[in-house]
Amino acid sequence: MADRRLRVLAIGARPTQYQAPLFRRIAARGDVDLQVAYCTMGGAAAARDPEFGTTVQWDVPLLDGYAWKEVPNRGSGQENFWGLRNPRLWRLIRDGNFDAVLCFVSYRRATFWIARAAAKFSRTAFLFGTDAMTLLARDGRSWKAAVKRLFWPILFRLADQVIVPSTGSKRLMHDLRIPDDRVTLTPYTVDNDWWIENSDRVDGASTRAAWNVQGNAKVVLFCAKLQPWKRPLDALCGFARANVPDAVLIFAGEGPLRAEIERQAAALGIAPRVRVLGFVNQSGLPAVYASADVMVLPSEYEPFAVVVNEAMCCGCPVIASDRVGAAEDLIAHGRTGFVYRVADIDALARTLSQALASRDALHEMGRAARERMRSWSPQQNIEATLEAVSRGVARVRREPRPTLPATPAKPAHVASQKSPE
Repeated sequence: MADRRLRVLAIGARPTQYQAPLFRRIAARGDVDLQVAYCTMGGAAAARDPEFGTTVQWDVPLLDGYAWKEVPNRGSGQENFWGLRNPRLWRLIRDGNFDAVLCFVSYRRATFWIARAAAKFSRTAFLFGTDAMTLLARDGRSWKAAVKRLFWPILFRLADQVIVPSTGSKRLMHDLRIPDDRVTLTPYTVDNDWWIENSDRVDGASTRAAWNVQGNAKVVLFCAKLQPWKRPLDALCGFARANVPDAVLIFAGEGPLRAEIERQAAALGIAPRVRVLGFVNQSGLPAVYASADVMVLPSEYEPFAVVVNEAMCCGCPVIASDRVGAAEDLIAHGRTGFVYRVADIDALARTLSQALASRDALHEMGRAARERMRSWSPQQNIEATLEAVSRGVARVRREPRPTLPATPAKPAHVASQKSPE
Protein backbone atom coordinates (compact mmCIF):
# COMPACT_ATOMS: atom_id res chain seq x y z
CA MET A 1 0.00 0.00 0.00
CA ALA A 2 2.98 2.31 0.43
CA ASP A 3 3.25 5.21 -1.99
CA ARG A 4 -0.25 4.61 -3.39
CA ARG A 5 -2.99 7.21 -3.52
CA LEU A 6 -5.53 6.64 -0.79
CA ARG A 7 -9.10 6.23 -2.02
CA VAL A 8 -11.39 7.93 0.48
CA LEU A 9 -15.17 8.22 0.56
CA ALA A 10 -16.60 11.06 2.67
CA ILE A 11 -20.30 10.77 3.56
CA GLY A 12 -22.17 13.95 4.46
CA ALA A 13 -25.80 14.43 5.44
CA ARG A 14 -25.88 17.50 3.16
CA PRO A 15 -23.47 19.96 1.55
CA THR A 16 -22.26 22.53 4.07
CA GLN A 17 -20.33 25.76 3.81
CA TYR A 18 -17.77 24.42 6.29
CA GLN A 19 -16.90 21.07 4.73
CA ALA A 20 -16.93 22.07 1.05
CA PRO A 21 -13.71 24.14 1.24
CA LEU A 22 -11.95 21.25 3.00
CA PHE A 23 -13.11 18.80 0.35
CA ARG A 24 -11.79 21.12 -2.34
CA ARG A 25 -8.40 21.31 -0.69
CA ILE A 26 -8.16 17.54 -0.24
CA ALA A 27 -9.20 16.98 -3.86
CA ALA A 28 -6.45 19.36 -4.97
CA ARG A 29 -3.79 17.14 -3.40
CA GLY A 30 -1.98 14.51 -5.42
CA ASP A 31 -1.93 11.85 -2.70
CA VAL A 32 -5.68 11.32 -2.13
CA ASP A 33 -8.49 10.20 -4.43
CA LEU A 34 -11.56 11.72 -2.74
CA GLN A 35 -15.20 10.96 -3.49
CA VAL A 36 -18.00 12.68 -1.55
CA ALA A 37 -21.47 11.16 -1.14
CA TYR A 38 -24.33 13.41 0.00
CA CYS A 39 -27.45 11.92 1.56
CA THR A 40 -29.57 15.00 0.81
CA MET A 41 -28.93 18.25 -1.08
CA GLY A 42 -30.29 20.67 1.53
CA GLY A 43 -28.11 23.78 1.74
CA ALA A 44 -27.05 23.56 -1.90
CA ALA A 45 -30.76 23.49 -2.75
CA ALA A 46 -33.35 25.55 -0.87
CA ALA A 47 -34.65 23.66 2.16
CA ARG A 48 -36.35 24.61 5.39
CA ASP A 49 -34.01 24.77 8.38
CA PRO A 50 -36.14 24.02 11.46
CA GLU A 51 -33.73 25.79 13.84
CA PHE A 52 -33.55 28.99 11.80
CA GLY A 53 -37.28 28.65 11.19
CA THR A 54 -36.84 29.67 7.57
CA THR A 55 -35.84 28.32 4.16
CA VAL A 56 -32.07 28.35 3.69
CA GLN A 57 -29.95 28.05 0.58
CA TRP A 58 -26.33 29.03 1.10
CA ASP A 59 -25.07 31.58 -1.40
CA VAL A 60 -21.47 30.35 -1.68
CA PRO A 61 -20.26 27.44 -3.89
CA LEU A 62 -20.78 24.14 -2.13
CA LEU A 63 -20.30 21.62 -4.95
CA ASP A 64 -17.35 22.95 -6.93
CA GLY A 65 -13.83 21.58 -6.99
CA TYR A 66 -14.29 17.95 -5.91
CA ALA A 67 -16.01 14.77 -7.08
CA TRP A 68 -19.42 14.20 -5.50
CA LYS A 69 -22.66 12.33 -5.98
CA GLU A 70 -26.09 12.38 -4.42
CA VAL A 71 -27.18 9.09 -2.88
CA PRO A 72 -31.00 9.02 -2.89
CA ASN A 73 -32.60 9.25 0.53
CA ARG A 74 -35.40 6.74 1.04
CA GLY A 75 -36.10 8.05 4.52
CA SER A 76 -38.70 10.52 5.74
CA GLY A 77 -36.33 13.49 5.85
CA GLN A 78 -37.36 14.11 9.46
CA GLU A 79 -34.96 14.53 12.39
CA ASN A 80 -35.23 10.91 13.53
CA PHE A 81 -33.53 7.53 12.96
CA TRP A 82 -35.36 6.81 9.70
CA GLY A 83 -35.09 10.37 8.44
CA LEU A 84 -31.87 9.47 6.62
CA ARG A 85 -31.92 6.06 4.96
CA ASN A 86 -29.65 5.76 1.93
CA PRO A 87 -29.48 2.06 0.97
CA ARG A 88 -27.42 2.71 -2.17
CA LEU A 89 -24.48 3.52 0.05
CA TRP A 90 -24.12 -0.22 0.58
CA ARG A 91 -23.27 -0.87 -3.05
CA LEU A 92 -21.20 2.31 -3.38
CA ILE A 93 -18.94 1.23 -0.52
CA ARG A 94 -18.85 -2.48 -1.41
CA ASP A 95 -17.96 -1.81 -5.07
CA GLY A 96 -15.88 1.34 -4.59
CA ASN A 97 -12.57 -0.23 -3.57
CA PHE A 98 -12.10 2.52 -0.98
CA ASP A 99 -9.35 2.45 1.58
CA ALA A 100 -11.39 4.44 4.07
CA VAL A 101 -14.84 5.90 4.72
CA LEU A 102 -15.15 9.19 6.60
CA CYS A 103 -18.69 9.28 7.97
CA PHE A 104 -20.04 12.70 8.96
CA VAL A 105 -23.59 11.38 9.49
CA SER A 106 -24.79 10.89 13.06
CA TYR A 107 -25.12 7.41 14.52
CA ARG A 108 -28.71 8.44 15.28
CA ARG A 109 -29.53 7.97 11.57
CA ALA A 110 -30.06 4.68 9.74
CA THR A 111 -27.56 5.76 7.07
CA PHE A 112 -24.70 5.61 9.58
CA TRP A 113 -25.34 1.93 10.23
CA ILE A 114 -25.70 1.10 6.53
CA ALA A 115 -22.30 2.68 5.91
CA ARG A 116 -20.73 0.99 8.95
CA ALA A 117 -21.94 -2.46 7.87
CA ALA A 118 -20.79 -1.98 4.27
CA ALA A 119 -17.34 -0.84 5.42
CA LYS A 120 -17.06 -3.81 7.78
CA PHE A 121 -17.93 -6.32 5.05
CA SER A 122 -15.52 -4.61 2.63
CA ARG A 123 -12.63 -4.44 5.11
CA THR A 124 -12.64 -0.69 4.60
CA ALA A 125 -11.48 1.59 7.41
CA PHE A 126 -14.44 3.39 8.96
CA LEU A 127 -13.82 6.72 10.68
CA PHE A 128 -16.32 8.85 12.58
CA GLY A 129 -16.47 10.95 15.72
CA THR A 130 -18.36 13.56 17.68
CA ASP A 131 -18.05 17.24 18.49
CA ALA A 132 -19.50 16.70 21.98
CA MET A 133 -17.43 17.78 24.99
CA THR A 134 -19.80 16.38 27.57
CA LEU A 135 -22.38 13.64 27.97
CA LEU A 136 -25.01 16.20 28.94
CA ALA A 137 -27.87 16.52 26.45
CA ARG A 138 -28.98 19.83 25.01
CA ASP A 139 -32.36 19.47 26.71
CA GLY A 140 -30.69 18.73 30.06
CA ARG A 141 -32.34 15.32 30.59
CA SER A 142 -30.07 13.35 32.91
CA TRP A 143 -31.17 9.93 31.67
CA LYS A 144 -29.65 10.68 28.28
CA ALA A 145 -26.26 11.25 29.88
CA ALA A 146 -26.58 7.95 31.72
CA VAL A 147 -27.38 6.11 28.49
CA LYS A 148 -24.42 7.72 26.72
CA ARG A 149 -22.13 6.75 29.58
CA LEU A 150 -23.00 3.11 28.89
CA PHE A 151 -23.37 3.19 25.10
CA TRP A 152 -20.70 5.56 23.84
CA PRO A 153 -17.66 3.47 24.89
CA ILE A 154 -19.13 0.65 22.79
CA LEU A 155 -20.08 2.96 19.94
CA PHE A 156 -16.73 4.66 19.49
CA ARG A 157 -14.85 1.38 19.59
CA LEU A 158 -16.64 0.65 16.30
CA ALA A 159 -14.46 3.33 14.70
CA ASP A 160 -11.16 2.27 13.21
CA GLN A 161 -10.08 5.78 14.18
CA VAL A 162 -12.15 8.36 16.06
CA ILE A 163 -11.98 11.93 14.74
CA VAL A 164 -12.82 14.82 17.09
CA PRO A 165 -12.71 18.58 16.42
CA SER A 166 -11.58 20.03 19.75
CA THR A 167 -9.53 19.49 22.87
CA GLY A 168 -12.74 19.12 24.86
CA SER A 169 -13.98 16.33 22.59
CA LYS A 170 -10.66 14.52 22.80
CA ARG A 171 -10.78 14.74 26.59
CA LEU A 172 -14.29 13.23 26.56
CA MET A 173 -13.01 10.24 24.55
CA HIS A 174 -10.23 9.79 27.08
CA ASP A 175 -12.76 9.90 29.92
CA LEU A 176 -14.77 7.20 28.13
CA ARG A 177 -11.58 5.07 28.05
CA ILE A 178 -11.20 5.14 24.28
CA PRO A 179 -7.45 4.52 23.80
CA ASP A 180 -5.61 7.74 23.02
CA ASP A 181 -3.94 6.25 19.94
CA ARG A 182 -7.38 5.60 18.43
CA VAL A 183 -8.42 9.27 18.68
CA THR A 184 -7.23 12.06 16.37
CA LEU A 185 -7.95 15.75 16.89
CA THR A 186 -8.95 17.20 13.52
CA PRO A 187 -9.36 20.93 14.30
CA TYR A 188 -12.83 22.28 13.51
CA THR A 189 -12.01 24.95 10.95
CA VAL A 190 -13.49 27.33 8.41
CA ASP A 191 -11.95 28.56 5.17
CA ASN A 192 -9.70 31.08 6.91
CA ASP A 193 -8.40 32.63 3.69
CA TRP A 194 -11.93 33.32 2.41
CA TRP A 195 -13.00 35.01 5.65
CA ILE A 196 -9.84 37.11 5.91
CA GLU A 197 -9.92 38.22 2.27
CA ASN A 198 -13.62 39.10 2.31
CA SER A 199 -13.47 40.92 5.64
CA ASP A 200 -10.56 43.01 4.41
CA ARG A 201 -12.82 44.34 1.63
CA VAL A 202 -15.57 45.49 4.00
CA ASP A 203 -16.54 49.14 4.24
CA GLY A 204 -17.50 49.16 7.91
CA ALA A 205 -18.93 52.66 7.81
CA SER A 206 -21.38 51.74 5.04
CA THR A 207 -22.42 48.54 6.82
CA ARG A 208 -23.07 50.39 10.08
CA ALA A 209 -25.00 53.06 8.24
CA ALA A 210 -27.22 50.34 6.76
CA TRP A 211 -27.88 49.20 10.33
CA ASN A 212 -28.74 52.78 11.30
CA VAL A 213 -25.78 52.88 13.68
CA GLN A 214 -24.82 56.50 14.18
CA GLY A 215 -21.40 58.10 14.36
CA ASN A 216 -18.75 56.34 16.41
CA ALA A 217 -21.09 54.03 18.32
CA LYS A 218 -19.60 50.73 19.46
CA VAL A 219 -21.22 47.58 18.08
CA VAL A 220 -21.81 44.40 20.07
CA LEU A 221 -22.77 41.44 17.89
CA PHE A 222 -24.75 38.27 18.58
CA CYS A 223 -24.48 35.98 15.53
CA ALA A 224 -26.30 32.66 15.91
CA LYS A 225 -29.70 31.03 15.67
CA LEU A 226 -32.19 32.65 18.04
CA GLN A 227 -32.72 29.42 19.96
CA PRO A 228 -33.02 28.95 23.74
CA TRP A 229 -29.73 27.05 24.14
CA LYS A 230 -27.86 29.93 22.47
CA ARG A 231 -29.19 32.20 25.24
CA PRO A 232 -29.65 35.36 23.11
CA LEU A 233 -31.65 36.93 25.96
CA ASP A 234 -28.49 36.78 28.09
CA ALA A 235 -26.77 38.92 25.46
CA LEU A 236 -29.67 41.37 25.63
CA CYS A 237 -29.77 41.54 29.44
CA GLY A 238 -25.98 41.71 29.76
CA PHE A 239 -25.90 44.55 27.27
CA ALA A 240 -28.63 46.41 29.19
CA ARG A 241 -26.81 45.98 32.53
CA ALA A 242 -23.48 47.09 31.07
CA ASN A 243 -25.27 50.31 30.13
CA VAL A 244 -22.56 51.60 27.80
CA PRO A 245 -24.33 54.67 26.38
CA ASP A 246 -22.63 54.81 22.99
CA ALA A 247 -23.12 51.10 22.16
CA VAL A 248 -25.54 49.22 19.89
CA LEU A 249 -26.45 45.53 20.04
CA ILE A 250 -26.90 43.70 16.72
CA PHE A 251 -28.62 40.31 16.44
CA ALA A 252 -27.69 38.49 13.20
CA GLY A 253 -29.82 35.37 13.10
CA GLU A 254 -33.33 34.03 12.99
CA GLY A 255 -35.33 31.71 15.20
CA PRO A 256 -38.26 31.35 17.61
CA LEU A 257 -36.94 33.85 20.19
CA ARG A 258 -36.97 36.83 17.82
CA ALA A 259 -40.29 38.22 19.04
CA GLU A 260 -39.25 37.76 22.69
CA ILE A 261 -35.98 39.60 22.07
CA GLU A 262 -37.85 42.53 20.57
CA ARG A 263 -40.37 42.52 23.44
CA GLN A 264 -37.67 42.37 26.12
CA ALA A 265 -35.64 45.13 24.43
CA ALA A 266 -38.67 47.39 24.68
CA ALA A 267 -39.31 46.39 28.31
CA LEU A 268 -35.68 47.14 29.23
CA GLY A 269 -35.88 50.53 27.54
CA ILE A 270 -33.07 49.76 25.08
CA ALA A 271 -35.07 49.06 21.90
CA PRO A 272 -33.58 52.13 20.10
CA ARG A 273 -30.12 50.59 20.61
CA VAL A 274 -31.01 47.06 19.44
CA ARG A 275 -31.20 45.82 15.84
CA VAL A 276 -32.44 42.38 14.74
CA LEU A 277 -31.19 41.69 11.22
CA GLY A 278 -32.74 38.24 10.76
CA PHE A 279 -31.02 35.51 8.76
CA VAL A 280 -27.79 36.65 7.08
CA ASN A 281 -26.47 34.43 4.30
CA GLN A 282 -22.83 33.38 4.09
CA SER A 283 -21.66 36.05 1.66
CA GLY A 284 -22.97 38.78 3.97
CA LEU A 285 -21.34 37.56 7.16
CA PRO A 286 -17.81 38.95 6.69
CA ALA A 287 -19.30 42.45 6.68
CA VAL A 288 -21.25 41.67 9.84
CA TYR A 289 -18.19 40.49 11.78
CA ALA A 290 -15.81 43.13 10.41
CA SER A 291 -18.24 45.95 11.28
CA ALA A 292 -18.66 44.82 14.90
CA ASP A 293 -16.32 45.71 17.76
CA VAL A 294 -16.93 42.51 19.72
CA MET A 295 -19.13 39.40 19.44
CA VAL A 296 -21.00 37.75 22.32
CA LEU A 297 -21.85 34.03 22.38
CA PRO A 298 -23.60 33.14 25.66
CA SER A 299 -24.60 29.54 24.75
CA GLU A 300 -25.32 26.94 27.42
CA TYR A 301 -24.84 24.11 24.89
CA GLU A 302 -22.27 24.64 22.15
CA PRO A 303 -20.03 21.68 21.22
CA PHE A 304 -17.76 23.96 19.18
CA ALA A 305 -19.25 27.06 17.43
CA VAL A 306 -17.45 27.89 14.20
CA VAL A 307 -18.89 31.42 14.44
CA VAL A 308 -15.95 31.96 16.80
CA ASN A 309 -13.52 30.97 14.01
CA GLU A 310 -15.33 33.23 11.56
CA ALA A 311 -15.35 36.25 13.85
CA MET A 312 -11.70 35.86 14.81
CA CYS A 313 -10.64 35.52 11.16
CA CYS A 314 -12.45 38.82 10.55
CA GLY A 315 -10.60 40.50 13.40
CA CYS A 316 -13.59 40.54 15.76
CA PRO A 317 -12.77 39.37 19.32
CA VAL A 318 -15.31 37.13 21.05
CA ILE A 319 -16.86 37.06 24.53
CA ALA A 320 -17.93 33.44 25.00
CA SER A 321 -19.47 31.44 27.81
CA ASP A 322 -17.43 28.59 29.25
CA ARG A 323 -19.82 26.12 27.59
CA VAL A 324 -18.61 27.12 24.11
CA GLY A 325 -16.26 24.41 22.84
CA ALA A 326 -14.16 26.78 20.74
CA ALA A 327 -13.34 28.87 23.80
CA GLU A 328 -10.82 26.39 25.18
CA ASP A 329 -8.92 26.05 21.93
CA LEU A 330 -9.19 29.54 20.45
CA ILE A 331 -9.80 32.18 23.12
CA ALA A 332 -6.97 33.31 25.38
CA HIS A 333 -8.84 35.32 28.02
CA GLY A 334 -7.90 38.98 27.84
CA ARG A 335 -5.74 38.52 24.74
CA THR A 336 -7.86 37.13 21.89
CA GLY A 337 -11.23 37.45 23.64
CA PHE A 338 -12.96 36.78 26.94
CA VAL A 339 -14.55 33.76 28.64
CA TYR A 340 -17.14 34.00 31.41
CA ARG A 341 -19.31 31.56 33.37
CA VAL A 342 -22.46 30.58 31.50
CA ALA A 343 -25.71 32.23 32.67
CA ASP A 344 -23.82 34.74 34.84
CA ILE A 345 -25.33 37.89 33.35
CA ASP A 346 -23.55 40.17 35.82
CA ALA A 347 -20.20 38.70 34.73
CA LEU A 348 -21.19 39.20 31.09
CA ALA A 349 -22.16 42.82 31.80
CA ARG A 350 -18.81 43.47 33.54
CA THR A 351 -16.94 41.89 30.64
CA LEU A 352 -18.84 44.00 28.12
CA SER A 353 -18.08 47.16 30.10
CA GLN A 354 -14.39 46.22 30.23
CA ALA A 355 -14.23 45.33 26.54
CA LEU A 356 -16.04 48.45 25.34
CA ALA A 357 -13.97 50.80 27.50
CA SER A 358 -11.28 51.07 24.81
CA ARG A 359 -11.84 50.60 21.09
CA ASP A 360 -8.06 50.67 20.54
CA ALA A 361 -7.63 47.75 22.94
CA LEU A 362 -10.41 45.86 21.15
CA HIS A 363 -8.75 46.42 17.79
CA GLU A 364 -5.46 45.08 19.17
CA MET A 365 -7.34 42.06 20.53
CA GLY A 366 -8.91 41.58 17.10
CA ARG A 367 -5.46 41.50 15.50
CA ALA A 368 -4.32 38.90 18.05
CA ALA A 369 -7.49 36.87 17.36
CA ARG A 370 -6.78 36.80 13.63
CA GLU A 371 -3.17 35.81 14.27
CA ARG A 372 -4.36 32.91 16.48
CA MET A 373 -6.28 31.49 13.54
CA ARG A 374 -3.09 30.97 11.53
CA SER A 375 -2.40 27.83 13.57
CA TRP A 376 -6.03 26.59 13.56
CA SER A 377 -6.53 26.40 9.84
CA PRO A 378 -7.78 24.05 7.09
CA GLN A 379 -4.23 22.86 6.53
CA GLN A 380 -4.02 21.55 10.11
CA ASN A 381 -7.44 19.91 9.72
CA ILE A 382 -6.50 18.16 6.48
CA GLU A 383 -3.14 16.90 7.71
CA ALA A 384 -4.76 15.54 10.87
CA THR A 385 -7.62 13.95 8.91
CA LEU A 386 -5.25 12.18 6.54
CA GLU A 387 -3.15 11.02 9.47
CA ALA A 388 -6.33 9.58 11.00
CA VAL A 389 -7.20 7.85 7.72
CA SER A 390 -3.69 6.40 7.56
CA ARG A 391 -4.00 5.04 11.09
CA GLY A 392 -7.45 3.58 10.43
CA VAL A 393 -6.34 1.84 7.22
CA ALA A 394 -3.30 0.34 8.93
CA ARG A 395 -5.46 -0.90 11.80
CA VAL A 396 -7.96 -2.64 9.49
CA ARG A 397 -5.29 -4.24 7.31
CA ARG A 398 -2.88 -5.00 10.17
CA GLU A 399 0.02 -3.51 8.28
CA PRO A 400 2.33 -0.51 8.72
CA ARG A 401 0.69 2.83 8.22
CA PRO A 402 0.69 3.79 4.53
CA THR A 403 3.09 6.51 3.48
CA LEU A 404 1.41 9.29 1.56
CA PRO A 405 3.44 10.05 -1.57
CA ALA A 406 4.92 13.51 -1.93
CA THR A 407 3.26 14.17 -5.27
CA PRO A 408 2.57 17.74 -6.37
CA ALA A 409 -0.86 19.15 -5.66
CA LYS A 410 -3.33 19.65 -8.46
CA PRO A 411 -4.72 23.15 -9.07
CA ALA A 412 -7.26 24.06 -6.37
CA HIS A 413 -9.67 25.63 -8.86
CA VAL A 414 -10.78 22.45 -10.61
CA ALA A 415 -14.40 22.49 -11.74
CA SER A 416 -17.34 20.78 -10.08
CA GLN A 417 -17.24 17.03 -10.69
CA LYS A 418 -20.56 15.32 -10.22
CA SER A 419 -19.94 11.61 -10.50
CA PRO A 420 -22.27 9.53 -12.65
CA GLU A 421 -24.71 7.24 -10.95
